[in-house]
Amino acid sequence: MNKQQEIKDVQPIRSLDRIEDMKWSLKKWCGERDYVLFLLGINSGLRVGDLLKIKVNEIQGKQVVSLREGKTGKRRTIHLGNIYDELHAYINSLGASEWLFPSRKGDGPITRVQAYRQLNKAAQMVDMPDGIGTHTLRKTFGYWHYKQFKDIAELQNILNHAHPQITLRYIGITDEQIENNLKTFHL
Repeated sequence: MNKQQEIKDVQPIRSLDRIEDMKWSLKKWCGERDYVLFLLGINSGLRVGDLLKIKVNEIQGKQVVSLREGKTGKRRTIHLGNIYDELHAYINSLGASEWLFPSRKGDGPITRVQAYRQLNKAAQMVDMPDGIGTHTLRKTFGYWHYKQFKDIAELQNILNHAHPQITLRYIGITDEQIENNLKTFHL
């Protein structure tokens, strides 16, 4: 599976219960590192490549961090307040690791492929449908941000998309809205 197929095919997790299932599965079957990767991903909207490049010293002890996105080169401010305690408990368990998501093989972060494998392993354990990938984290953030605030312009800005339609399609709102409208349409 190439990068474009993975991004195009994955969907956000549209159920809060399913998000909780994934959290539980990641903690139980994959470990704290992969759980925190999921948690940070769904709460920040960062691309997985940017998440994997985070070093402990960039976020340790901070509730608000500013990180440069790899794809756009733009700075993103990330608020960690709602996951601060879990994130910092995890950081304290890391020991001397420079990387927030260290690989067990060598001195570096885990790869995108490893992150993908762990997310899929966790999803299989809780009978999640196909379509889980590393981009699921970013899309889940976008979907729930839109559901909570209904501000597509703000979300478009956060995700650095060129047009609101791109953002709606990206988080699957367009298809969901059409489907829901067609279910209730009647003449």
